[in-house]
Amino acid sequence: MPILNKDMTLCISLSERPSNNGTRFHNHLYEQLGLNWIYKAFRPTDIADAIAGVRGLGIRGCAVSMPHKEAVIELVDHMTESAAAIASVNTIVNDDGVLTAYNTDFLAVAQLVEDLDKELSVAVRGSGGMAKATVAALKSTGFGDVTVVARNETRGRALAEQYGFAYSAEVPAGATMLVNVTPIGMDGGDGAGQLSFTEEQISAAEVVFDVIAVPAETPLIAAGRAAGKRVITGAEVMTLQALEQFVLYTGITPTAEQVAAAEEFMRLQA
Repeated sequence: MPILNKDMTLCISLSERPSNNGTRFHNHLYEQLGLNWIYKAFRPTDIADAIAGVRGLGIRGCAVSMPHKEAVIELVDHMTESAAAIASVNTIVNDDGVLTAYNTDFLAVAQLVEDLDKELSVAVRGSGGMAKATVAALKSTGFGDVTVVARNETRGRALAEQYGFAYSAEVPAGATMLVNVTPIGMDGGDGAGQLSFTEEQISAAEVVFDVIAVPAETPLIAAGRAAGKRVITGAEVMTLQALEQFVLYTGITPTAEQVAAAEEFMRLQA
């Protein structure tokens, strides 16, 4: 990484619980490609002030995580189709003070579920911004039997109905694909160390998917592996969506080898 200097381009992430995953991934790619760029994670105390800072300081790119993905909508200038379709933002690109919003979570999830059996009965636990991206991706890739499971009935039912899916306060019996899009299992949170689905539900499933990236091996993923299930991890989501962000920010598409090296660095440092 080059020594900090006045010409360095800054990209940031905004999250309630910042991690070093994106920081390591992006900065490693900057170093491999010889870019005079730097990436830094922040926990904003005021999201409106933070986005004003992105605009006013000329920060090139801004990743947005829970719980800010919907709050930033009114703070940007343009919503691309990926963000507008699900009313959720995870990426902001600053072009000379004009802020354009994207959702690379949607693109990442769609890639990860593309080759799965579309006849799977899917239970998606959660109703926030990442849940929107996940449910939209399931719909776009051809899944038909999907239930949104959420404690907040208003949000959960609205999300389910938007895509023609079912809503339930409880995980339906017989679910063969379990998807966690809540903070349960995330390091540093109230649900750290907890399972987002029961052992019985995991045992009955074929696929276990956790969007939580910290830790890389969440309790749900560990339980899924132990039960011999196919697992899709939040680390995989993070890598794919971060790569898309990198391209949006820099205009450069790294090689597969460069991405693999950045991903390995990210995981070895975790």
